[in-house]
Amino acid sequence: MNENDPLDGLRGRPAPQPTREARQRALEAALRSYDENFSTAPQGSPDGKRQTGRISEIWRGLMQRKLAATPAIAGLVALPIAGYAAWHLMGEGSPFGPALEGGTPPPVTETQAPARQKEAAPAPKPEVAEEREIDLSTQLAARPEADQLAAQPNAAAPVEAMRSAPMPAPAGTRMVRGLSEAQSKLSVLPPEPMPPEAVSQDRLQAFDTNPVRSALESPVSTFSIDVDTASYSYVRSMLKSGVMPNPDSVRVEEMINYFPYDWKGPDAAATPFNTTVSVMPTPWNEHTQLMHVAIKGYDVQPAQQPAANLVFLIDTSGSMNAPDKLPLLKSAFRLLVNQLSDADTVSIVTYAGSAGVALEPTKGSDRAKILAALDNLGAEGSTAGEAGLKEAYRLAESSFVKDGVNRIMLATDGDFNVGPSSDEELKTLIEAKRKDGVFLSVFGFGRGNLNDQLMQTIAQNGNGTAAYIDTLAEAEKVLVQESRATLFPIAKDVKIQVEFNPAVVSEYRLIGYETRALKREDFNNDRVDAGEIGSGHSVTAIYEITPKGSPAQMMDDLRYGAGTDKPAGDAAAGAHGGEYAFVKIRYKLPGEDASRLIETPVTKANEVASFGQASADQRFSVAVAAFGQKLRDTDATASFDYDRIMEIATAARGSDPFGYRAEFLSLVRLASALDGKR
Repeated sequence: MNENDPLDGLRGRPAPQPTREARQRALEAALRSYDENFSTAPQGSPDGKRQTGRISEIWRGLMQRKLAATPAIAGLVALPIAGYAAWHLMGEGSPFGPALEGGTPPPVTETQAPARQKEAAPAPKPEVAEEREIDLSTQLAARPEADQLAAQPNAAAPVEAMRSAPMPAPAGTRMVRGLSEAQSKLSVLPPEPMPPEAVSQDRLQAFDTNPVRSALESPVSTFSIDVDTASYSYVRSMLKSGVMPNPDSVRVEEMINYFPYDWKGPDAAATPFNTTVSVMPTPWNEHTQLMHVAIKGYDVQPAQQPAANLVFLIDTSGSMNAPDKLPLLKSAFRLLVNQLSDADTVSIVTYAGSAGVALEPTKGSDRAKILAALDNLGAEGSTAGEAGLKEAYRLAESSFVKDGVNRIMLATDGDFNVGPSSDEELKTLIEAKRKDGVFLSVFGFGRGNLNDQLMQTIAQNGNGTAAYIDTLAEAEKVLVQESRATLFPIAKDVKIQVEFNPAVVSEYRLIGYETRALKREDFNNDRVDAGEIGSGHSVTAIYEITPKGSPAQMMDDLRYGAGTDKPAGDAAAGAHGGEYAFVKIRYKLPGEDASRLIETPVTKANEVASFGQASADQRFSVAVAAFGQKLRDTDATASFDYDRIMEIATAARGSDPFGYRAEFLSLVRLASALDGKR
């Protein structure tokens, strides 16, 4: 062996073993040598040049001289240089050599010391960056899984802690009541970006966008109301992760109904909700109009609220072992517990492998016991969905409150892989219990395993709501700010039926509600289930209508008219000839089985002369509707760009105490950048 040959020396070295300790020492050595964030001193080796810099200079000098013109010679020289580079980086003078071999990293020289050990101040940071800073130890201490991490081997390794720690809270993040500042800041953050292949594992319900219909051929439109908001939260989570949402995840009505609106409500509980209908020009088509139907539920005041019997049915299977799943779930339900009265009752059922009772029915006055039961939950095992549901219903029935609220609150990532395997079997079980007065709401957590289709089935058949909780701020919105709407129903089986007058309207299209469509005959059938409206809920439905004779009409007139001796539409030109449509709403009060009816004619008196004269809430809801259609790539909004949506939403932002509308504007900007379309 030639001792002067660096390649021979390199050959004789054994390959280092990849251990956790070696990786940690390598990381620490790299941070000392290449501390870009803090060091104002020369970085790398003491002579001010990085190891790779020396090699680059040698190589550049050789290639710029005669060797570059002689490929054969250049090839002979390249191998020794590469060997020298590797030998030098692994040598005793390099921080990588001892670290990779399992030795102790060399001491850091004065020129390598980070700037925090120097008197010189680091360069000033942008204002936003300073607002985002938070001490890492505070982050880890605030995380529910920090205690579990500390009990494991090598738990003190900073690299592992940093890998699992969330990013600091962005500037302007509002704190959540009931938790420490550190917990609140950490938990309101959106989840980390996920690769497309992980996102694609979420199970979504495929559906077609509502088509344009002829008012002459199909004058009646019937659907169930929808107060769910899961779609908006899911879309937001995708966009903030840098991924355009799957069109099947976009339910436009859930995006519209995510926002609180100041629609006019009823004056007394005897009338559970009030309806306001307006007709205005369409911003994305000058030849059509929008018929805007706004419903506002009666807001039950705290003194009037009935007692609540709640069962938390919590998925603790192995798939819930992620920061945005069980840890976030526990923090979210802590917020809800703090909203309950002393007379309310809480039970906790878990399911993972088999169902178990984590907390027998406990009065709200014993909050410490309820919170302790939540804190003790852990994630492991498979998902016994059927067993968990049955146990939850058993506890709900054992503590049933007559004339009160009896509700199961299912929290899951949507994975039911033990028990009934089909949505239909779960639907049958939930429908049977709903008739006994026990309702069911569902809250989805996490991504990559989310069964959105199952969530919709459960909520729709359980007389409950479906929400997707991706941050603690969203949990506060659903379980604190809107707790009365979430928990206390004021009407059930709420259906809407609109009959259009073909003498005035030639075509119409319902925006959204595709998964809530009902048959015409279902409207008067009290046995057909429909949506529920909670205390103070607002519901919005928007139709795009084409006036008779408009150039926007997409279908040709029928050659033989309405099939009578009169031209098409003349049959409707009698006493109600001037009406656009007739809106009917059928509903049941919570304790009743017979439905009641509200009817509202839509006439010229409901018209708004220009889109700009519509209220701020109406214009903002239309902007959200346009955005949802844009994400679904609907033909109607294909030429309506994101900038115009931004313009409408910005002008109609109005009062925004919780920043929901400001956040919507940021989502439009993100979608515009990701979509690449203006």
